[in-house]
Amino acid sequence: MDLRAMGFDPSIIDTLHELLDIHEEGEKSQTHPSRAYIRDSKAMAETPADVKETPNAYVFVMDMPGLKQDQLQVQVEEANLLTVCGQRKREKDKDEGVNYIKMERRLGKYLKKFQLPDNADTDKISASYEDGVLTVTVEKKPLPEPKKPKTIQVQVKLCCVSGTVKSVGQLEDRTGYGVSSK
Repeated sequence: MDLRAMGFDPSIIDTLHELLDIHEEGEKSQTHPSRAYIRDSKAMAETPADVKETPNAYVFVMDMPGLKQDQLQVQVEEANLLTVCGQRKREKDKDEGVNYIKMERRLGKYLKKFQLPDNADTDKISASYEDGVLTVTVEKKPLPEPKKPKTIQVQVKLCCVSGTVKSVGQLEDRTGYGVSSK
């Protein structure tokens, strides 16, 4: 149910939301997901994103209209988890004495999380924001050099018969058993 559509003042609704969030932080419920979890899940579902792989990088493109640079955050958390978030709030200074008849533009949290592959280089991440579109580029680690096969020299030892090799085809017998090379 949208209370704004029913004619309630948006500033009262925002205040109620803030109060509910403060109350929730002090109380942990084992049976129901928290409001923060539900809000984050909704934000993730409502933040459209494209993921592309190029030969040298992974590119994440997200629509986040109406945000300013200081409202965007890109970070890599433990286990190569790329988190992109932003929050667009109503400008309360400009809303003094204003009664909204209809509010359709999105306000609130933008959130997207991506599990990066093992070959993503988390030290080489760049982000750009233009015309409401955030582009995050994560470089790939270079492929390891293929190991060249190692050749091992095999040493052959001749010691099967007690004798001396004089030349190819001749073997001098010292055993008395009549060994010959023929």
